[in-house]
Amino acid sequence: MTDEVVTSGPTAEFLTRLGEEVRRRRKDAGLTVQQLADATRLSRRMLTLVEQGRANPSLVTVDKIARAFGTDFASLTRDSHPDPIVVNAPGTAAGVWSSTTGSRAALQVATWHHPAAELWEWTLQPGDRYDAQPDPAGSEELFYVFDGILTLEVEGRRPVSVRAGGSARLSSDRRYAYVNSGPKPARFVRVVRLA
Repeated sequence: MTDEVVTSGPTAEFLTRLGEEVRRRRKDAGLTVQQLADATRLSRRMLTLVEQGRANPSLVTVDKIARAFGTDFASLTRDSHPDPIVVNAPGTAAGVWSSTTGSRAALQVATWHHPAAELWEWTLQPGDRYDAQPDPAGSEELFYVFDGILTLEVEGRRPVSVRAGGSARLSSDRRYAYVNSGPKPARFVRVVRLA
């Protein structure tokens, strides 16, 4: 079993909300921490730290937990009460991932129904990359690059660069990565639709 932990990452508010939701769902399902650890292939220690809001789990780790509950990342981490309209004030998005170089990803908003469509805002600093694990078969991501150049690396394919003003669609059911080989930050939005 391996637990992936990023060196920097989510906001304290996000970690607290995630921990509370994981604990609630685990208890509602009548699972022990060990049973959830077995289902996710994560350590019991990692899950305990997640529930306490003290872990800094990678996006892959949160996805594993969500899948064990039969849900998706957005459903596991969003507020629990649906409203007919949700508006998030500037600067209030859930900061979910960051790197020591200043790259960051924030989940801006997601649809309510499962599987959710997720709208992400990313800034990837020059020389930085984000390596992702495969999503379920049939999953896709959409990209629109506002600034810089985003390079998409997909298992079995040559890398593809998307320049500012360009867009792309990616089948995310294989290993893939976001890379910034350019001289300035790559700013882009990403829409995730898991199958």
